[in-house]
Amino acid sequence: MNRRTFIKATVASGVLMGFSTGAFWLNDDSNSDELIITAALNKLELLGSTAVSNGVWNPTQIFTHCAQSVEYSMSAFPQHNSKIFKSTVGPLALSVFVSKGEMSHGLSEPIPGAPPLPAAQNRSIALARLKNSMIKFSQYEGSLAPHFAYGMLTKREYEIAHVMHLYNHLNEISHA
Repeated sequence: MNRRTFIKATVASGVLMGFSTGAFWLNDDSNSDELIITAALNKLELLGSTAVSNGVWNPTQIFTHCAQSVEYSMSAFPQHNSKIFKSTVGPLALSVFVSKGEMSHGLSEPIPGAPPLPAAQNRSIALARLKNSMIKFSQYEGSLAPHFAYGMLTKREYEIAHVMHLYNHLNEISHA
């Protein structure tokens, strides 16, 4: 890479990071009451045993996937996108989600490197795991692991990301 290309790439990365950080903090927090663990737990309480998924994954797989994400934020994600991605595209995407107050992502994409999602596990067990992971996260005071796509996040940033992630997946669940 020649010097001119390197300088352009460096400046572009800095601009992207500036926009993504600015967009995250310029969010007016108008929906912040909904983007908290307590609100998410309340929504999970409303799910009945008749809930069905209209997506690729069944409710058990959705609950397990969302629990994995919360658990990995307190331990470590198994695989990560590149450092460049986590310092440019990832934070920019998160800032867009935050500014909209909702996430939109591939709802059948597993967390990179995570174990396969069980198709036949008991739904109640999977839902309890998700609720417990969210409660544990809300009480967690240790160091948080970098997100595989968004990089380093504060606890509040992670809380918002986890709740938006869950809500995005809950869009595929309805009552039969």
